[in-house]
Amino acid sequence: MRIVVKLAGVLLDSPEALANASKQIAQLAAEGAELLVVHGGGKAFTATLTRMGIDSRFVNGLRVTDRQTRDAAVMVFGGLLNKRLAASVSAAGAPAVGLCAADALAFQAEPMFVEGEEGGLGFVGYLSGVNLEFLEGLWRAGVVPVAACLGMGRDGEIYNINADHMAAACAEYCHADRLLFLTDVAGVLDGESVLSRVEYENVDELVRTGKVQGGMALKLEACRRALDAGVGEVRLVPGTAPGALLAAARGEPCPGTRVDSLAACHAA
Repeated sequence: MRIVVKLAGVLLDSPEALANASKQIAQLAAEGAELLVVHGGGKAFTATLTRMGIDSRFVNGLRVTDRQTRDAAVMVFGGLLNKRLAASVSAAGAPAVGLCAADALAFQAEPMFVEGEEGGLGFVGYLSGVNLEFLEGLWRAGVVPVAACLGMGRDGEIYNINADHMAAACAEYCHADRLLFLTDVAGVLDGESVLSRVEYENVDELVRTGKVQGGMALKLEACRRALDAGVGEVRLVPGTAPGALLAAARGEPCPGTRVDSLAACHAA
């Protein structure tokens, strides 16, 4: 079983949530799962930029990233948070290694287009490929790769990538069986209620009507991309719920929201 787990960056700020997630990741690795863990860390990144006196500006939910901001992203994502997560998973019993873009060219990127202008967001990119042979070597060695949301461009520059979109692209390029978003919320909400299931055909309506906004809208778009690419199952799982990640990875009932593929919707 090959599984991509996207860990919400805010979970890295809570020792309890981080330990909970790491123990479950280690357990899945012990059961033989081939895991790739992708993480962001927007809250810590924003706080670092504030301390550095760098203003943040967003376009369509994506942070405009000049060179100074990009360098801070490498420092926070590829340094502090990446090593914090890799260390926690290793301490939980599964050897883990933190990866950042240029490491063995593990994650390749292309600059994003905004309104037809390439690079309009600065050093913001999208994942265009992974070094699957390298990742498979880590899995054969029993090592869990932990990836920061960064990619290496053909121009030799490192690009900041939205972590949700990177996780979906990794699931595609790695031919993952499951993509699990470990979030800091209970799932996709309809008012006060958690939707246990979101049908593929309803994603656009949820975004258009404003029922889901911001980060959750980006997550649902990422879910749909993964399903289009043939990933077997996509779930959004509350990161603080004990055992939820294990249950989702095993295909068992669990808290959160399942996003169904178009084929699953038609079969139902």
